[in-house]
Amino acid sequence: MSTDVVEEPAFPRISVVIPTRNEAKNLSHVLPYLPSDIHEVILVDGHSIDGTIEEAQRLLPSIKIIQQSGKGKGNALKDGFAACTGDIIVMLDADGSADPTEIPNFVAALMQGNDFAKGSRFLKGGGSDDITFLRRMGNAGLSLFVNALFGTRFSDLCYGYNAFWKHCLDRVVIDCDGFEVETLLNLRMHKANYRIVEIPSFEFLRIHGQSNLNTFRDGWRVLRTIVTERSRLHIVIRQPVIGSFAGLERE
Repeated sequence: MSTDVVEEPAFPRISVVIPTRNEAKNLSHVLPYLPSDIHEVILVDGHSIDGTIEEAQRLLPSIKIIQQSGKGKGNALKDGFAACTGDIIVMLDADGSADPTEIPNFVAALMQGNDFAKGSRFLKGGGSDDITFLRRMGNAGLSLFVNALFGTRFSDLCYGYNAFWKHCLDRVVIDCDGFEVETLLNLRMHKANYRIVEIPSFEFLRIHGQSNLNTFRDGWRVLRTIVTERSRLHIVIRQPVIGSFAGLERE
């Protein structure tokens, strides 16, 4: 649990960040099902050529469109996070695999005093129609490895449906480009001593198109991220307090 005292708003504004790349056919299964009380929806587009932006604007005229600065899911999320003006940030995939109606479950968990709510397909009430046997075994092995190294109890390390208070980004930096971003976020939230809770979530099959995820390439990137984070001293910059020395604390 973080030692920083942050007063959370009674009625937080919710920002939803959706990375896309050629997801025009899937957006009708996502955008219309977002809760009505969302503060803003930010679509970060990775140079789509199938009319993704136009379809998003047709379905949700108020949507904010950002052109991704680089490549990869991690880069898209970093760009999206920087553009958020809400109090809570929700990460949502655009392929129809994540259920937008689950967002209130994540928000409720944060309102109960948690800093980071991470989705899990492997808790009671969760599940997946999309994960292959090979990916399931790889995820389980990586989760066990992380739990042993970091003293965590993650049941699902590589799932992209997560929510957190925006102020967490004051102490957690996203500096990766690929699908390892979920693992990096999990580990850095833990290393920053934030209160983490897992939320049961159900993953559906991608509706149209093919995923850019490559089991072996991206699995290796996740493993490399784990080893790097374990070997690196994480520097936490504390906010200056009047009358005291503002320095660096190493965990």
